[in-house]
Amino acid sequence: MRLVLAATLALVPLASAAQEVLDADAFDARTVGRTITYSRQGEVYGIEEYLPGRRVRWAFKGDTCQEGIWFQRESYICFAYDNRSDLQCWTFTDTEAGLTAQFMGDSGAERLVSLAESPQPLACAGTFIGA
Repeated sequence: MRLVLAATLALVPLASAAQEVLDADAFDARTVGRTITYSRQGEVYGIEEYLPGRRVRWAFKGDTCQEGIWFQRESYICFAYDNRSDLQCWTFTDTEAGLTAQFMGDSGAERLVSLAESPQPLACAGTFIGA
């Protein structure tokens, strides 16, 4: 019995280390140059393209693209989009299931989970021609 308990306790630090919240440097290293599709409750939620210089391009499923930037504020990665006045702040963790995101102040909600990743740019229906 003690052996099982000791083995279980030995695994606790490994599990918590795998669930660490990403800081800005880790988030940038994990995302730059990628386009990530996020899901919520098994359904596509939206797609974000992570560009150099902490710039992003986001689109909800079936919606137009929005340009923005991201930065770290406390333990959150916050996004400021050109057409919104409010910040969108999230905690991100890198798990075996993929990158997960929890909206600030919404700990009871289901996390967004990365469904797919690609090096291809986000397809924006003509909104960024010549940009």
